[in-house]
Amino acid sequence: MVVCGDDGLAHRLAAELRGVYREQVTLVVPPSGRRVPQPVVGRARAASAALLDRVSAAVNRTGNGEPDGTGRELAAAEPTEDVLAEAGVDRAAALALVYDDDETNIRAALTARRLNPRLRLVLRLYNRRLGQHIEELLDQAAALAAGGARGRGFDATEASTTVLSDADTAAPALAATALVGTSKVVETDGLLLRAVERRPPRPGEVADPGLCTLALLSATSNDPAGADGSEGSGEQAPQLLPDAAAVAAATGRGTVVLEQVSYSGPSLPTARTGVPPFASLFSRRLRWSLAGLGICVVALAVALMVVADDHPLHATYVTLLDLFAINEPAHNESSGRQILQLLAGFVGLLLLPVLLAAVLEALGTFRSASALRKPPRGLGGHVVLLGLGKIGTRVLTRLREMDIPVVCVEADPEARGMATARRLRVPVVLGDVTQEGVLEAAKIHRAHSLLALTSEDTTNLEAVLYARSVRSDLRVVLRLYDDDFATAVYRTLRAAHPGALTRSRSVTHLSAPAFAGAMMGRQILGAIPVERRVLLFAAVDVAGHPQLEGKTVGEAFRAGAWRVLALEVSDGHRAGDAGADGVRESGLVWDLPDTYVLRGEDRVVLAATRRGLAELLGRRARQPTAP
Repeated sequence: MVVCGDDGLAHRLAAELRGVYREQVTLVVPPSGRRVPQPVVGRARAASAALLDRVSAAVNRTGNGEPDGTGRELAAAEPTEDVLAEAGVDRAAALALVYDDDETNIRAALTARRLNPRLRLVLRLYNRRLGQHIEELLDQAAALAAGGARGRGFDATEASTTVLSDADTAAPALAATALVGTSKVVETDGLLLRAVERRPPRPGEVADPGLCTLALLSATSNDPAGADGSEGSGEQAPQLLPDAAAVAAATGRGTVVLEQVSYSGPSLPTARTGVPPFASLFSRRLRWSLAGLGICVVALAVALMVVADDHPLHATYVTLLDLFAINEPAHNESSGRQILQLLAGFVGLLLLPVLLAAVLEALGTFRSASALRKPPRGLGGHVVLLGLGKIGTRVLTRLREMDIPVVCVEADPEARGMATARRLRVPVVLGDVTQEGVLEAAKIHRAHSLLALTSEDTTNLEAVLYARSVRSDLRVVLRLYDDDFATAVYRTLRAAHPGALTRSRSVTHLSAPAFAGAMMGRQILGAIPVERRVLLFAAVDVAGHPQLEGKTVGEAFRAGAWRVLALEVSDGHRAGDAGADGVRESGLVWDLPDTYVLRGEDRVVLAATRRGLAELLGRRARQPTAP
């Protein structure tokens, strides 16, 4: 495996491939002067990775032909053709390009596909539309190479291209963490799967298991000094993919269950078209003024119709003439008619400033439609989002899709997410969050939660500490780079503020498992965090996996490792093939019976832990290819 990158995701991904999947890894990073410090992946795993690096700097294999998890590191400013050749791309099984710049990743991917058409590519791209086109282009190049190399053992399915985004992978988890009771959603094949976190059932209550129970929360999840899901294996740690006996025995512990839902979210704001709605053109006071003047005109017309015994249409016409002062004076008319003309002229005088105010307000509304909004005066129960970079922009979009009110704080007026905030008409406070008064302008004292997602750990920590001084029970979520630092901050904040909820999350910690799984040649459908662990959803072909093929769904389930959730049904695989099991003909069939036998031609969706997926999808020794 070859990993090329210039930030913490590259180091995290290399550690994931070495420590979990036991793969040989060549890491290409910038020289020490331009390198981002390596993140701490946990003391045990970091020490294990360092030990493996010292064991061998070259490519070694064990006697049974399986990778031993060793690796080496190359220093290069950019992934040029010479650098990729030195890293062994022409002999590698997979290449991950996780630079922060999309253009760098695309250029290197095109070069690598030319050097090795058999290579499995995993790209990190922020632009999702461009990523789809690049994925199709590289897959087409691999398919053409497969056609030219047919008969020489070339497998086009292994030369796949997967485009992922760390922002897209981490945004749902960060958005869900900021909201109490909000479920984590994974989308697959047009279906939405919702992982709902449920509190322990009260005495006499029967918990709804949903489709299945994905995890048991740690016994310390409600403890202010708890570990929030440490990597330990004790009784206090969270338990992923438990069996029925473990679920029944886990009294007093919260659960994460899987549910299937249909999307019925809110429609996009009407401000997307750039034209504000009619009601927002005028203020409430101006609308009441216009309504009052209209009532006065109707009353004058009715009075004139009664006094002069006139037709309603003619009476209205005459009243409007008097209103706009274009009618002749009623010298020779009755006293009632003269009084009504004077009143109509007075109403006309009142109408002129109201019309002028309406024009000015409408012009101001259209002018501010493309400008940043300020937080409304009575806003409350919202989410304060700090930082509108790559991660903050994706989280903002996710929150607005769930119709959650948001107020953003950003110091750079040219930040990446400012255009998105304007399009979604989200209030933005421009200013340094560490300066006094900025969080107050975002209504932090009435906010529901705070999401600190800037790229600076100290800025996020300072903002959270200041927000806690304003409101001690505020729910906060920090984006921190170092895992040990994040754990220490988390425990200290929970101990200092036992009545508040605190979560610390790392983007690389949430996204690295998806990148590693894609490098193993399987499509990762999504990932959800369970406290400080990660549960993956993957689509797997049953053929070639003795743990699945020929076994029933119940027999294939391994507690703490993987669990089959759904079966993909194609046109050639019909309901009648399943017999009494009742498998319907559809895209994906959920809630499979335990008696259904998995066949080689089946493709299933399963939930797995990182180590479970590594064991299930561990690369088998490849046949040596002819030079």
